[in-house]
Amino acid sequence: MPVPGPGYSITVRLEAPPSASAAGDLASAVGRAGGVITAFDVVESHSDRVIIDLTCNALSANHAKDITDTLGLLPGVAVRKVSDRTFLVHLGGKIEISSKVPLRNRDDLSRAYTPGVARICQAIAENPDDARRLTIKRNTVAVVTDGSAVLGLGNLGPAAALPVMEGKAALFKKFAGVDAWPVCLDTQDTEEIIRAVELIAPVYGGINLEDIAAPRCFEIEARLREKLDIPVFHDDQHGTAIVVVGALRNALRVVGKKIDDCKIVVCGVGAAGSAIIRLLLKQGPGDVVAVDVDGIVHRDRPGLDDNLKSIAAATNRSNVSGRLHDALVGADVFIGVSAPNLFGAEQVATMNPDAIVFALANPDPEIDPMEAQKHAAIVATGRSDFPNQINNVLAFPGVFRGLLDANAHSITDSMLLAAANAIADVVDGDRLNASFIVPSVFDSTVAPAVAEAVRKAATGAA
Repeated sequence: MPVPGPGYSITVRLEAPPSASAAGDLASAVGRAGGVITAFDVVESHSDRVIIDLTCNALSANHAKDITDTLGLLPGVAVRKVSDRTFLVHLGGKIEISSKVPLRNRDDLSRAYTPGVARICQAIAENPDDARRLTIKRNTVAVVTDGSAVLGLGNLGPAAALPVMEGKAALFKKFAGVDAWPVCLDTQDTEEIIRAVELIAPVYGGINLEDIAAPRCFEIEARLREKLDIPVFHDDQHGTAIVVVGALRNALRVVGKKIDDCKIVVCGVGAAGSAIIRLLLKQGPGDVVAVDVDGIVHRDRPGLDDNLKSIAAATNRSNVSGRLHDALVGADVFIGVSAPNLFGAEQVATMNPDAIVFALANPDPEIDPMEAQKHAAIVATGRSDFPNQINNVLAFPGVFRGLLDANAHSITDSMLLAAANAIADVVDGDRLNASFIVPSVFDSTVAPAVAEAVRKAATGAA
């Protein structure tokens, strides 16, 4: 199922014989090893040798090594150096701070810094709300993590989480013009995290919580929302939920079903799954059945934590029990935010006709998309190499752009639903089909549409 991609792109500098067959031999070797060549550059040419930079995509770090080893076995070929292009992108970090005002002379310095800045400080002291008007607070978001749930890699800690938070900040700037900064906290204590965010909050117009493990993330978000006068948004929860709900609205349009007639199975009841369920319930589905590693969540199941008790009370109207395969029987929609390879085509066949499968575990989904397509009408994944990618970048830049523009002090479910509907509406009727239920992450109309929808909802709420 996986194909070589740019995430594991390498450039191999080779010394090869100057023969007419050299290029073909190198290309054939990469092909035999399962790689895909994306560039072939002759760096130097001599009478007895040529120096070549060969760039190719691989499946993994180990696969990249296999390709390199295969090239090195060719007669007369020597591997001089291997550069991992992903690591090169991260050298020195991916973001920087730059000044918005010129500092060319004494006058510039007097206004931007002392003595002129003292007047700005006094104005804010007299009217604290002026901080949003006269400082970076009006356009700045903190991307906060404790490194306890980094991507799908687990508890890597704050330093290892930093590359992800840098990337998040870069996406904020690229897609919505929002200045975001990584805040990686060297603690996984709930009270310390809450207090740390409280202490830094005066600088920011919003807090984006990221890669904090469940169930701790639920309490952290809830308590920060109570304490702070700026929006607090846990993207692993609500960003995912927004895009899923928007995509599902369009998927149901394609198959001609109404959500209030649908049985929806949600597999995975951590941060993302819980938020998806709660936002779905605002849409009035026929029923939602939640499934976790211990099976179907129902009211009589022993050992439920507070989050699962809340989920059980609001879902599974018939209080059925069993495993995932049991839940899928007669379902209209499957939404997975859990683990890879949990079921196959034979289970999709037990779902209702025109089934919708959102298998979002990354990088390997709950079911091979090709298997799902044997019986499902619509299939979506979290991957960029299949149609219908469910990607949080469709949501969070525009959401925060709208919150900041509205000078919002909080975030509500109506704002989340407004964002979901805005994403869905970007795909108009002429483009909507089974392979295109959500817009591309590079569609420049998405973030402004989401921002405007959130701004209107926030202004209405205020």
